[in-house]
Amino acid sequence: MGEKDDGSTAADEKYMRLALEEAEAAAAEGEVPIGAVVVCDGRVVARAHNRRETDADPSAHAEFLAMVEASRELGRWRLTGCTVYVTLEPCLMCAGLMVNARVDRCVYGAADPKGGAVGTLFDVSHDSRLNHEFEVTPGVLADEAAGLLRSFFRARRRR
Repeated sequence: MGEKDDGSTAADEKYMRLALEEAEAAAAEGEVPIGAVVVCDGRVVARAHNRRETDADPSAHAEFLAMVEASRELGRWRLTGCTVYVTLEPCLMCAGLMVNARVDRCVYGAADPKGGAVGTLFDVSHDSRLNHEFEVTPGVLADEAAGLLRSFFRARRRR
């Protein structure tokens, strides 16, 4: 199992706050409030939020969209040197894309007990059977990220 670190740095919190802004934008559009930011060499190269309902696309997860945008911005499919910040622990699809894109690191806010694939249910980030491993920093601004999700679903249930 790979090394996990739940301490966060000021830089991690700064970029996670940008991801939280994206999550708030998703909620304002009626989407599940999950946001993501891709940082490469200290520069934000992509931002995105969930758009599954808007785009009628099951792959339109925040981090998936952000990684695709980052690849376009950088002009390469390998996201070596990049960190993906996402407000909710990535699912199998998104963690798989992180492996295939060769990201260096994933930083997430809230753990996902129903679908988390970088440590909670599965750990795709450190599976020696795969051709790439990446570091994971869990729990950065987790309370804020989880709070957005709780508020969103509480409001949805009331409707």
